[in-house]
Amino acid sequence: MASAAFENAETIDSPSPLEKTPDSTAGQIRRAARGVVALVEGSTPHETTETRELLRDRLRMAAMLLGGGFAAFLLNWFVGGSNAPEVIGAGADRLFYTQAAVTGFMGLLVIVLSTQRNLSLPKLRLCELAVFGAPVVFFWVLSQTKLDFLANLPSGAHLPIIVTPWVILMFTYALFIPNNWLRALMVLTPMALAPVAIMAMQYVYCSGFRECAAHELQSGYTTEQSMVMLLTLATATAGVRTINTLRRQVFEARELGQYRLKQKLGAGGMGEVYLAEHRLMKRPCAVKVIRPEKAGDAKILARFEREVQSTAKLSHWNSIDIYDYGSTEDGTFYYVMEYLPGHNIGELVGEYGSMPPARAAYLMDQVCAALAEAHSYGLVHRDIKPANIFCAYRGGEFDVAKLLDFGLAKPTFEGGDASLTQEGAITGSPLFMSPEQATGEREADARSDIYSLGAVLYYLVTGRPPFDYQQTVKVIIAHASEAVTPPREVNPDLPLALEDVILRCLEKDPDDRFQDVGQLKAAIRDLDLADEWSGEHARQWWSGHGCPERKAMAAAVIDAAAQGAACAWPPAKVEESAELAGAAL
Repeated sequence: MASAAFENAETIDSPSPLEKTPDSTAGQIRRAARGVVALVEGSTPHETTETRELLRDRLRMAAMLLGGGFAAFLLNWFVGGSNAPEVIGAGADRLFYTQAAVTGFMGLLVIVLSTQRNLSLPKLRLCELAVFGAPVVFFWVLSQTKLDFLANLPSGAHLPIIVTPWVILMFTYALFIPNNWLRALMVLTPMALAPVAIMAMQYVYCSGFRECAAHELQSGYTTEQSMVMLLTLATATAGVRTINTLRRQVFEARELGQYRLKQKLGAGGMGEVYLAEHRLMKRPCAVKVIRPEKAGDAKILARFEREVQSTAKLSHWNSIDIYDYGSTEDGTFYYVMEYLPGHNIGELVGEYGSMPPARAAYLMDQVCAALAEAHSYGLVHRDIKPANIFCAYRGGEFDVAKLLDFGLAKPTFEGGDASLTQEGAITGSPLFMSPEQATGEREADARSDIYSLGAVLYYLVTGRPPFDYQQTVKVIIAHASEAVTPPREVNPDLPLALEDVILRCLEKDPDDRFQDVGQLKAAIRDLDLADEWSGEHARQWWSGHGCPERKAMAAAVIDAAAQGAACAWPPAKVEESAELAGAAL
């Protein structure tokens, strides 16, 4: 399985309904993972900054071409079209002034689209309506005028072909405007129906039109014109869909620095995470990018950069490795980290139930080691939860615990900017936050992380968080004031010594907890547990649990490890990885 929880740090701005467990069900995960994958700023046919610029340029080009065409035909009135009034009769003046107005209006739109480079999406949509709405007005007047005049000629009345300009307009829209097929269909349908509506009106109000339409030689006139418009509508809509697909393929092939983005893995409060590959080394990795809509927020950018800097200091085996960091010309910030095959421990508990005490202790021992290094640098994680602890396959070993996401990490030494984490009154994940984080009355320190570790350990061995309320407010109040239910009341098979460790971590007063993770780590290692867990036990567990596909994946990894080969999950399972991504969102 793919790494799913690199981005789960959230700042709680206001109380909201809480999931019963910190991880979604498989169905919820799949629903969260569906949808358009927005790789980088402007990388899909949706309204990001780069695509808005593309829309502006296309609208300007369409306005120039349509305006130029109207200007050329307007000039023809004076240069080569002296017989134009005779062709369209009494409606010549109305048509001339309409065409002149539309030509001038198109010129004005070209000026606006050329000089205003930061138009918002709503304004661009108004420009789109103007660019194609003005020709609709002119072609309506033109079609109606022609039908009025030519259907009533005393010397040989006939019905002209009026769909040609409408066809040109529809294909111009389909070719120039970046769109999805459904929206294009909504815009193109009125254009296709306009000449049909004009012919229907003429049939009702113009006797000459009815007589001509009933004539033997032109009896199929209305049907033919309508079929042409229907075919044009279908062709133009299909063309939009084809162009949109090609644009998507091109955008998805784009590279972010030296990295090619391949598949979305998850998303959270600060950014999105993608499976990627280094262009030259071909090494799989995970790329985290800041969300485009937050690119203009200085605090978010500073917090994002601090996460990179904080995590990059860490070199422990059980901390996530940071490979690279940078930004692109369009303002997209990103950093690159190791790609972790496996599950976060919340997914494991959600799918397989509570863990044996030995396995829980085995994983938490590794987390303590990673956190000890972070604390030695003066970093408090402040968002320890199951989704931020990954159970991975690394270096030929299974059940390698990886501590993720220092997005809420805060230096305990002076000089840190406290405002960067104060988007709301409370930081962290309510189900696993310490009382001092819940109340905000006391500064969170290393002992706050110890409380969260105790809450996670409680969850691993019981299958439920310490306070299992649906409402965020109740959970926060419980952390601050309620006594936790002893874990042995939930899981009677739990060793008494492990319960004592958990309850000491969950003391309300930080002074009553373990004072550093070294003490907690030592207490976990001193536990006399009836069962055992090791890398070999983990290998056997992964090869014997889960669906046949997962067993096959684990078996493939085991075989590769036995042969000394570098291995990762089969590429064919990337799609399944994405479906199960974002478990704690």
